[in-house]
Amino acid sequence: MSAPYRTAPDAAAPDVLVCAGLDPSGGAGLVADTRVVHMLGGRPCGIVTALTVQSTTGVLGAFPVDPGVVRDQLELLLTDVELRAIKLGMIGSTEVARSIAAALDLTNAPLVWDPVMYPSRGDVALADSLFGDAVKALQRHVTLLTPNTRELAYLSGRAVTDLETALVAAHALSIHLDAAVLVKGGHLGTSESVDVLVQPDRKVELRGPRIPHGEDVHGTGCALSSAIATHLALGADLVEACTQAKLFVADRIANPVRPGRGAAAVV
Repeated sequence: MSAPYRTAPDAAAPDVLVCAGLDPSGGAGLVADTRVVHMLGGRPCGIVTALTVQSTTGVLGAFPVDPGVVRDQLELLLTDVELRAIKLGMIGSTEVARSIAAALDLTNAPLVWDPVMYPSRGDVALADSLFGDAVKALQRHVTLLTPNTRELAYLSGRAVTDLETALVAAHALSIHLDAAVLVKGGHLGTSESVDVLVQPDRKVELRGPRIPHGEDVHGTGCALSSAIATHLALGADLVEACTQAKLFVADRIANPVRPGRGAAAVV
């Protein structure tokens, strides 16, 4: 049976830029992001922001790409390809964030940022101590932020222990950034998977069934943010893009791949 999320024909594929770290296992990061964009009918373009040492069993190290190279790549790309949406993942360093922010002045494409700061498998920090400065540099470009609970707590400066505190933190962050924030219910242990799209003036609940062991599947955050960006590129509004992306990720969690000896992955 086909999945209930929308796709577009190849001939109509809009260009979607992915700026993310490289996960050699393909379960998350740039490889997974570009596969999701393609699966949903977009045409991916890509910039590597960081290299990681990892497999399906965990992350051992992360190394940012030279920020000057990132800026040169982006500026050349943005003067050539008309992007319809951008997905930003792991940025690698604050200097890389500044380079991305400067280059993105060349486009008005909506940007979905999954602020990857902590790996779900391993104790390696994926962001430097000046991450707050990275947020300041990028915030003028951000349409939607999709943090996990730990990232939401860090970015908002508030404790996040349940859905209620997450919504308070997300609303404060949304006002501060003048951008939408997606609270991901899969991280909060509720009986349903309840995501909430939080904007300064409204909240929209997105409900779905909780899939057993979904928290053990690698790359769900990457896939969700990439799917949202692709649906925005296809012309959906933000609520519809989040709704369709949630359906897509739920389908992938229910049917994960197992490429190695460690965690299963969404793609």
